Amino acid sequence: MTRTVSFLGLLTLTLLTACSDTQSVPTVSGSAERFAQVALVPLQAGDTPGSVARALDGTILEWNDCISGQCSALVGLNQRPGILSAQALGPLRGRDVSIESNRDVFKGGTLLANMGGKISMWAGGKISMWAGGKISMWAGGKISMWAGGTYAALPENTGLWQKIGLEEGQGLAPQLGAGVTVAVIDSGIDLQHPAFQGSLSAPDTWRDFYADDAAPQEEGVFGEGAYGHGTNVAGIVLQVAPAAKIMPLRVLGADGSGDVVMVAQAIDWAVTRGADVINLSLGSGESSRVVDRALERAAASGVLVISSAGNENAPAITYPASAASRKGLDGTSVSVGSVDLTDLKSGFSNYALNLKMVAPGENVYAPAPDGQMAAWSGTSMAAPMVSGSVALALGAGADRKELAKKITDKAHDVYKDGANAPYDGQLGKKGRLDLPAFLNEVLD
Repeated sequence: MTRTVSFLGLLTLTLLTACSDTQSVPTVSGSAERFAQVALVPLQAGDTPGSVARALDGTILEWNDCISGQCSALVGLNQRPGILSAQALGPLRGRDVSIESNRDVFKGGTLLANMGGKISMWAGGKISMWAGGKISMWAGGKISMWAGGTYAALPENTGLWQKIGLEEGQGLAPQLGAGVTVAVIDSGIDLQHPAFQGSLSAPDTWRDFYADDAAPQEEGVFGEGAYGHGTNVAGIVLQVAPAAKIMPLRVLGADGSGDVVMVAQAIDWAVTRGADVINLSLGSGESSRVVDRALERAAASGVLVISSAGNENAPAITYPASAASRKGLDGTSVSVGSVDLTDLKSGFSNYALNLKMVAPGENVYAPAPDGQMAAWSGTSMAAPMVSGSVALALGAGADRKELAKKITDKAHDVYKDGANAPYDGQLGKKGRLDLPAFLNEVLD
């Protein structure tokens, strides 16, 4: 949990009424070093990066010029400050400095399924194949659009698409998400996969925060950890909205874990570089003040944020999905759990009264690294179905101000006839993504 440390002062500096135009704008350290904790420091007149860094014995990661009306600095720490000298504390006296865990706080949790002779996995990260099965390579080169009512590239998902009404939905929004950019903040993607050729944002919008470079390429061994996770998530978005662009941003390592600072910086990066939708198929058991501020900046810019609810079969959803109902974020954020093809809660999906909605998240085929395809299961797969649906609506000219509310209001009722009785009201106000009902509402 976030720890707040109040430094009671002998001397209180005067708070700036407005940050100076000459004060430094956000600056990243340029180092790939990862820190155990991160401190969020409210800035006051006279502060310098050197004085703040010395006060906490840390490294300045960002120095922000009054974002959202608040001047602040992010400071990386490798141990919590102990008893600091009066001289060192001086610049921070009288302030509310928050210190929280940073390293490996976020996880890209998914389950992976065993189906149809295609490469697949289950929880635990082991490759599991049917006897005699072969890895299925990507056939046809690129994701193709609806032809004759069948999604030609991945017919294995036909049942899923019928469930959410994808064919009818794409007919209602024939632009198919053109002109819309979806930032996938995840484990990276296979940048060379045929499915993504012509479907990525401009290369100068890509970023690997984990490796501190401009190539957010998946790394690892397929079948271990999170390798392939982001590729799958991005591929699901494009199956729903084939003409949208994916902005690949990597914040998770091969083991599926990532840092608070990386997630917050990726959200800010996506917002400032033109993303319309942010998909966060990752989560943490801890809330984050640092990420909260990034989410608030996204909301202020009208960027829609879709987050997965987590896969622990627990009566609480992970963060940042848990923040989607918070005042100030609820108008632009949606939390997503998972159901099966009969609309029953998936055995792995978290649930809670503050969960906004669910979508099918079991055995979802999508691209996999090295030109392959694979089936995955998890709330991580349900979230990009909603992200793609929002992209369809935006591409067709829908007003973004009402999309987060209406996609949940127009969901299909999953509580009829006692279905999901143990989870009454905990799978969203109504329940499962209904793409035609949503688009008919927002495109009228």
